[in-house]
Order: sequence, then C-alpha cells, then structure tokens
Amino acid sequence: MTDEKIERINALAKKAKTEELTDAEKKEQQELRAEYVADFRKSLKAQLDNTVVINPDGSSYKLKQDKK
Repeated sequence: MTDEKIERINALAKKAKTEELTDAEKKEQQELRAEYVADFRKSLKAQLDNTVVINPDGSSYKLKQDKK
C-alpha cells in the first residue's frame, strides 16, 4: 500500500468525523480499508512465517499455522 493511499484513508476518516461522506467516498473508503487490511495480514503472515522460537534448552522451532 502506498503512502498516498494511506493518506487518502486518513483524509476520508477525518472528513467522516466532520461531515457526511458521499456514497462514492464511502465506497472508496471501504475499498481502501479492505486493501489495507489485506496488505497488513499478508505482511504479518510473512513475519510470522519467518519467526523462530528458541526454547530455554537451546532447541528451536518455526511457528506453525493452526488449522481450523
């Protein structure tokens, strides 16, 4: 996500606090937020995939995803 898109999310949020957003602005805000959340989850997953836990005894293991 680019800095411009994040700035736009913030601008829409600020505007929503002071006045009503148009339908087009609401749709844009929802799309930008969905993109932001998807990027955040992707980044967090990548970080967790590369995380190694080291036990006090010196052994280590990678984190595994829970299967629901």
